[in-house]
Amino acid sequence: MADYRATKSGLAAEAQEKVNSKYDAALASEILNWIKTLTGDDINTSGDRDNFYETLKSGAILCRLINAIKPDSIPTNKINKGNMAFKCMENINHFLTHAKALGVPDIELFQAVDLWEAQNLTSVVFCLQALGRKAHKHGVGFGPKEAEKNVRNFSEEQRLAGNAVIGAQMGAFKGATQSGQNFGNTRHM
Repeated sequence: MADYRATKSGLAAEAQEKVNSKYDAALASEILNWIKTLTGDDINTSGDRDNFYETLKSGAILCRLINAIKPDSIPTNKINKGNMAFKCMENINHFLTHAKALGVPDIELFQAVDLWEAQNLTSVVFCLQALGRKAHKHGVGFGPKEAEKNVRNFSEEQRLAGNAVIGAQMGAFKGATQSGQNFGNTRHM
């Protein structure tokens, strides 16, 4: 994992340790199983950090995942083979662009260096989990399905009829409170 970087120390090491402690190996394993099922790639589905990183760092599997969710999103000639840094970063950026197009919000996307340099694999897991939720629209989702909008249109007559109903939380009188009531002995100064 990014062996050419200097070892972090002090506050940076503490911050990195905090980020690393949030990594969920079980969830990562489930995501790798989902990816293996969709892409048909023969990958190790162990959720440990090193395997997760080594499996996804080139970005090629992520591009094939996008194509499995929505066919022909990324042309196969644009998926770079090999381990050259800029080619892998291009693959990761293709994935991020198309994940956003599938509906993953910006806040759930990760930075390319989070994966390429294994800086924040937790954010990669969260992004793939969000992509799984969005993939339910294409019939190949992972995890819980997102709720769909249920817009209700009431007529003016129905809205006015609602004003006559006293809500259960208002008590017997509309807006009645218990302010001003005193029970028991008062405090004498």
